[in-house]
Amino acid sequence: MVRLVLFNKPYGVLPQFTDSEGRSTLADYIPIPKVVAAGRLDRDSEGLMVLTDDGALQHRITDPRHKLPKTYWVQVEGIPDEQALKHLSEGVMLNDGPTLPAEVRLITEPNLWPRNPPIRFRAAIPTAWLELTIHEGRNRQVRRMTAAAGYPTLRLVRSAIGPWRLGDLKPGEWRELDSAAYSFLAPLTSKVSPRHTRSGGALQKNKQQQKQPQKKRGV
Repeated sequence: MVRLVLFNKPYGVLPQFTDSEGRSTLADYIPIPKVVAAGRLDRDSEGLMVLTDDGALQHRITDPRHKLPKTYWVQVEGIPDEQALKHLSEGVMLNDGPTLPAEVRLITEPNLWPRNPPIRFRAAIPTAWLELTIHEGRNRQVRRMTAAAGYPTLRLVRSAIGPWRLGDLKPGEWRELDSAAYSFLAPLTSKVSPRHTRSGGALQKNKQQQKQPQKKRGV
């Protein structure tokens, strides 16, 4: 039975289940056996990760040929002007080549949890929030893109992967989805186990969520 899990990765957590240096990993939060991350999210980034125990589904989600969009809320140093936004949207030249076109816009500050530790502020330099959607997944790509445009990233939160949204998941919480959540990735279909959610360290069957739509955070 295929399992598909959404997880809100806290800052400072490695996007893997083991670490030889004893740092915090996914194993500290997700007790489901045999699931693996479908894509990475750097230790110093936060937000949505998708995990599954199905290798074909993992490949379908991560394969760049399918260009599954990934959306980020990005706090940058400075206030990007129209030219900078155009630069980001048309593609930025990085040391490993130009990026694909992206969708980018200025947004008001999202309703997020406080980060621990807080970001560094410089009193003389304002900050702004961007919503940035990319269709590839290079190493630290979003941070490198904003730096190349002249606006270093201070905080990075992934809010969506394809059709899946961070929603109301708090840092460290995860939610298991049913087969309807990935049916668009046909022909990968199979039965799934009952949905569960983990909150505050407890594992509970999420029966009410099967009957009611979930609340989602807005930007």
